[in-house]
Amino acid sequence: MKLGKLLAAFIGAALLCSTQASIAAPVKGADVSWTSEIEANGYSYYNRSGVKKDILAIMKEQGMTAVRLRVWVNPADGWYSGTQDVVAKAKRVKAAGMKLMVDFHYSDSWADPGQQTKPTAWSGYTFQQLMDAVWNSTRFTLQAIKDAGVTVDWVQVGNETNNGMLWNDGKASTSMQNYAWLTNTGYNAVKSIYASAKVVVHLANCHDNANFRWIFDGLKNNGAKFDIIGASSYPTNASGYTWQNANIACLNNLNDMVSRYGVPVMISEIGVPWDHAQAKTIVADMITKLGQVSGGKGAAIFYWEPEARPGWKGYTLGAMDNNGKATAVWDAFK
Repeated sequence: MKLGKLLAAFIGAALLCSTQASIAAPVKGADVSWTSEIEANGYSYYNRSGVKKDILAIMKEQGMTAVRLRVWVNPADGWYSGTQDVVAKAKRVKAAGMKLMVDFHYSDSWADPGQQTKPTAWSGYTFQQLMDAVWNSTRFTLQAIKDAGVTVDWVQVGNETNNGMLWNDGKASTSMQNYAWLTNTGYNAVKSIYASAKVVVHLANCHDNANFRWIFDGLKNNGAKFDIIGASSYPTNASGYTWQNANIACLNNLNDMVSRYGVPVMISEIGVPWDHAQAKTIVADMITKLGQVSGGKGAAIFYWEPEARPGWKGYTLGAMDNNGKATAVWDAFK
């Protein structure tokens, strides 16, 4: 009897270890879309030891294996975050042996919860023409990346689409169906170029479960397709929350997304003030929590623009000091 109990305990422990081993740890990376522009302005990057290195080399030193790059349709300067700039950076990602996420804003500039402005060239389009433009633009950029010999692992169709995208036609509060159709157009365009790439629908404010449920219930009810749910998490900026409670609320929301929609989740963006005394702790806590998502479905986490020095284009949540040296927050990813 004792032998039987011991054998059962041994088998149970072995199965537990096997299950734990089969659950992959979240992929860690960063959105470094500003890299080409920062470099063109003469700035360099220095690792934690103060050694001058390429930004991707610093990322790899710190345990990151993936890069996220945004795409704008017709950027005002004609280059940065446009297709050719993205292709050039994607080739660097491939040369570094890293994974790649492509983030379509479907705008000429920033798309976020407060603005989802159509590209100027699309402003007079009918809704059918708008869907055609999403299809063609998505395929054009991805085909250019593919022609450069680069594999894309994830693609976002829209950026922080808490109330849809391509306003007003694709505004979710006006027409959830239109938003779902635009999402499906992007989804199908991605799969036509990279059949195995995972398509991400990305919302801001990971702590806001009500908004996530509203959007993803609406998408599901209107037949939209997505492979992963992405979230932005800026814990120190979450209104009414301590960073600790923001991280807890984010984890609870991610678990709800997994349970409700049956897909993996990721943190598409995270950032904290560059000089915050607890920056490393805050990010490390979120990485730990992502690893605790039910079923091992916490897919990846990306720091947003860590290569930016304080105040670059008004951004102060990067991970470099005023001399371009990597701050302690990088150590959260090791």
